Amino acid sequence: MKLYFEEYPYPLDLLQENLDEEVNLSLLNNGKAKIPYVGYYFNAKINDTVFVLPKVFISENGKAFDRYENPEEIIDISPEDNPLKKNSDDEVVFDLSMWLYQAIHHYYERQQNTTIISDVQLQNVRPIGEKDSKTIIEIILALREFNKKHRNLFTYISLVKSSGNNKVHWNKTISKVRPIIKDGSPYYMEFQNKNKVINFDEELICLFYSVLNYLSLTYHFKFQQVSGFTILKSSKIKSLIESGKGTRLLKKIRRNYFTDELVELWNLLYVFFERAELVASGKSYHEKLLVSNFNRVFEDMIDQLLSDDRKDLPKELYDQEDGKLVDHIYKDKSLIDEEKDIYFIGDSKYYKETTDYGKNSIYKQFTYAKNVIQYNINVFSNKDDVKNLRYRDTLTEGYNITPNFFIRGKMDFENPKNHEMEIHKNSDFERHNEHFFNRLFDRDTLFLQSYDINFMYVVTSYVNNSNDVGVKKSLQSLFRKNFISFVESRFEFSMLEPKNLTLREAVDKNFRKLNGKIYKPCDTNELLILALDKNKKFQFENLSLISQIEDDFYIYDYRLGTNPNEAKTNIQYKYFEMDDEISVAAEDEVRYEKSESRYKKYKEEESVLFGIYKDEQHLEWILNNKKYNVRLGNRAGAVKRTSQVINAKYLILYCLDNETNYKIFKLTNKHHIWDTNKMKELSYPTNNDGNQYYIYNILEETTELEITDISTILNKKYEEFEKSTGKKMDKGTPIYVYINEI
Repeated sequence: MKLYFEEYPYPLDLLQENLDEEVNLSLLNNGKAKIPYVGYYFNAKINDTVFVLPKVFISENGKAFDRYENPEEIIDISPEDNPLKKNSDDEVVFDLSMWLYQAIHHYYERQQNTTIISDVQLQNVRPIGEKDSKTIIEIILALREFNKKHRNLFTYISLVKSSGNNKVHWNKTISKVRPIIKDGSPYYMEFQNKNKVINFDEELICLFYSVLNYLSLTYHFKFQQVSGFTILKSSKIKSLIESGKGTRLLKKIRRNYFTDELVELWNLLYVFFERAELVASGKSYHEKLLVSNFNRVFEDMIDQLLSDDRKDLPKELYDQEDGKLVDHIYKDKSLIDEEKDIYFIGDSKYYKETTDYGKNSIYKQFTYAKNVIQYNINVFSNKDDVKNLRYRDTLTEGYNITPNFFIRGKMDFENPKNHEMEIHKNSDFERHNEHFFNRLFDRDTLFLQSYDINFMYVVTSYVNNSNDVGVKKSLQSLFRKNFISFVESRFEFSMLEPKNLTLREAVDKNFRKLNGKIYKPCDTNELLILALDKNKKFQFENLSLISQIEDDFYIYDYRLGTNPNEAKTNIQYKYFEMDDEISVAAEDEVRYEKSESRYKKYKEEESVLFGIYKDEQHLEWILNNKKYNVRLGNRAGAVKRTSQVINAKYLILYCLDNETNYKIFKLTNKHHIWDTNKMKELSYPTNNDGNQYYIYNILEETTELEITDISTILNKKYEEFEKSTGKKMDKGTPIYVYINEI
């Protein structure tokens, strides 16, 4: 038995000695060549089988099974010094090869694809006299399966055979054996036993176990024999094959078997000896079942395991009008509306560990998703095709999230025979397509993930023709759950409910601010989902947005994938729980100034913060740290998130006990949210654990503002506050004034 790996560069002579001209090789310039196939080949010239395993069996470091540095040293499995034998991996190789052979055969029967090179006809065990025998691989599989299914029968026959044997038959002994008389008593030196006539069942089963033993030594697999049967030596089976006596022996005893099981066993053994004798005769004979693009087989495996039946899908979804063919597509619950479905789009990739997804594959995958979205919002689409699907919300003009992923087979090198269902998200891979940033519900916002699935689980499920709906639904649910977790890691979700306006009025009023950021679930009346990017560079923008809409909306906490109608927990905006700076990067300033009029509006509404210092020690802390803090939360003197608070450009710092003693500072656009512990690290005098502060960074002292008396401005604000609230403002409360008011 010979072992090669697909696409591995072997010296040309190591290939030519086991493969003849029937198998086309890919020649390289360095005296090496590759086998561009996966599958099975029987070479009559060497009277041996050749297995070509997929390249996924070579790890990222170039080792076969992640253990063997040089795949060239393990080609011939038979020698005892083959490294595979040290870990009993020779037996693993046979099992893996059998599964892959059956997978290619199954693909051949399902597709009849031209990438299959087949010179064998595959069928069930045939009675004598019919044409076209099975390949040696299928004969081995059939013999092993027969042994597995009929062990109880063999045990029963063994017990029947043994019962009564070797007991003395006294009547025969007395009549045929002369005893020795001593002291008047007869003594018998020989006995006649109750041996039965020839047991033909036993003869056939002994031959069966002898053939299995012969094959196990040749193809390196284990089998467990039922005790009570004699096994012929491997050399004896070889002699029966070479002399042609195997088939003659079976023909001679054919009429001794009548039960269905033993007739089937006889047919199996006859097929084996017939094929083996044909090869031994030196006549022209070959077998091969090779696939030149195993990725096609892997695609079909994943499709059977995961996708919806193509007959139940509109053809335009998988055979798209621009000529693109989607690997895998199925319907599952939307990430937003559990009562509505969305199409999940997948692409299976058959790669080695070191191979990454190319730009072309990524681009095509995004195009698949765009085409599916377009099909489902096209007004000319058949309404039955888009039943229970919702890709676009007409109120907010937001688009549903379209899950999109790669799936790749991965070997468990620690346990190559592991057939368990294991799937893992590739955390190192994530791609996105965006036209407008920080707009999850925009049509062009698409995300692409990657998953690794146990390769042998896929193969065995495919061979067993598993169409278990429960398994398929379990896998689909796993993808949905992982995609929800991924989106939540990128975006902060909230639920909006209008305060004093109808939902439509609130949306229309704030449409330019919320476009692409909101989506109305279909099963809610007055609720919207708000999604904001967690990236630091958007925190300034997000805080500004919240400050502008909080007069029109209640803001509730929300988890993607949960019932929106149950999201009634009022929250303070989540970014205020983060110990990160809030800023606008330089490139974002340019982008907003060029394309977003609302950022210019913020510039026009820049404000001035009037803040106090309590004493010289407090002033020294402010100047040394170049920071000024105001309170957040529900406590005296705390500020709310308004455009004035966020857009404060200047700080007028005055003494609490003497308003005429003040300094004017310029503030940066970088702000922080700090808690009590963080303030204590900078030796700020505070004992209020659990409180939060909004921190401004002081740039420099400035004379840009021409102010000679701040008392007039402060008194005006005190009066406005008392008039609107009926209360007097607490002394030292931060006051914000628009620059154009000064």
